[in-house]
Amino acid sequence: MFYQQFYGFATGICMRYCNTRDDAMEVVNDGFLKIYKELPVFKPRYDNYEASLKGWMKSILVNTAIDHFRKNNKNYLVNDLEDSHFEMEHTEETVVDKMTYKEILEIVQRLSPVYKTIFNLFVIDGFKHEEIASRLNISVGTSKSNLSKAKTNIQKMLREGAVKFYEQKII
Repeated sequence: MFYQQFYGFATGICMRYCNTRDDAMEVVNDGFLKIYKELPVFKPRYDNYEASLKGWMKSILVNTAIDHFRKNNKNYLVNDLEDSHFEMEHTEETVVDKMTYKEILEIVQRLSPVYKTIFNLFVIDGFKHEEIASRLNISVGTSKSNLSKAKTNIQKMLREGAVKFYEQKII
């Protein structure tokens, strides 16, 4: 009953990090095993028990997804840049900033596993580059670089989608 109640919640989190539904289901099930194992020691952090439980579960599921990513994506090349050579430029609000959560997730699913993971951790889950670097065993500069490349790829996909939409309107 617990699994059924929180299955959708867990699947939504895991789908953000996985390339296929099968991978997501593997992460969901591994995550639930960890949750079941640790449930007896769970202590709510807020007055709202369910919100505390979901926050705790999300943390376990994200960490399980990161473990799955590290285990299955060892061969992806991740560029390593020195922190001192990389600066994120401050820009005006972009098209990405105006998109809905669902629209972002649909495009994010098309990113490479490395870019998708870093984008999700930073933009969706609110991790700082230092935390991402530590969890993925990469440098902070690599995290920043890959986030920048993920955003560039998303913008490229958006431009391509806008061109296709415009061409369909003309025809």
